[in-house]
Amino acid sequence: MTRDSAAGLASDALRQLLLLAGLRRIFLHRYALSCSIGIHAFERRGPQRLFVDIDLYVRPRPAGDADAIDTVLDYDFLRAEIAELSASRHFELQETLLEAIAGICLAKPQVLAARVSTEKPDVYPDCAAVGVELFVARDDLGLPAALFSNGPG
Repeated sequence: MTRDSAAGLASDALRQLLLLAGLRRIFLHRYALSCSIGIHAFERRGPQRLFVDIDLYVRPRPAGDADAIDTVLDYDFLRAEIAELSASRHFELQETLLEAIAGICLAKPQVLAARVSTEKPDVYPDCAAVGVELFVARDDLGLPAALFSNGPG
């Protein structure tokens, strides 16, 4: 098993663990942006396509709550704030943009954890995309620290 496939399995297992713990997953997938990002000269010539995927983990609303937006996390903020961020400047690294997006997610008190990924589909002609993924969680969620280890494994 490769390190990438092991990371994918760990990510899937973590998602299942969070869902089994009773959290609800809200997602925004394949959000397409035009963003000035990258270290290569050809990337600095102008904005390029960027896809953003986000999973937010929140507690479900109490049973019997009204069918009203104020009983849940209104996720419209994601598109607006990410669009504003991505248009604000040139980003050298996907990692920098990714960390800022994760910060936007955790700024909402209802969000207990988030998985964020970015991918640039037009950088290399011989692959579908190059990207980065990050999982962040509030300290009080009680997840084992080993889940966030950057060490070998």
